[in-house]
Amino acid sequence: METLAVEDGFDVHDYRHGLKLLKEDRETMHLANREEFACPACGAAFERLFVTERRTTTFGDPGGPFCLVRTDDELLLLTH
Repeated sequence: METLAVEDGFDVHDYRHGLKLLKEDRETMHLANREEFACPACGAAFERLFVTERRTTTFGDPGGPFCLVRTDDELLLLTH
């Protein structure tokens, strides 16, 4: 299982073959994991990935366990 690389930032284009874009606006993306990529925080496969460049974001109930990963430019929320 390939783990998302975030050491030098996160580039969604490196994983487009296995991530399905569900929703996108200027500062956020919501993607589904179709290839069983591993979470960079815990190493387990994740279901959904939310990426934002916003300084503040409000979330509803993700419905299960989640991990947060911070790069220099983005915050990633991965739901399991």
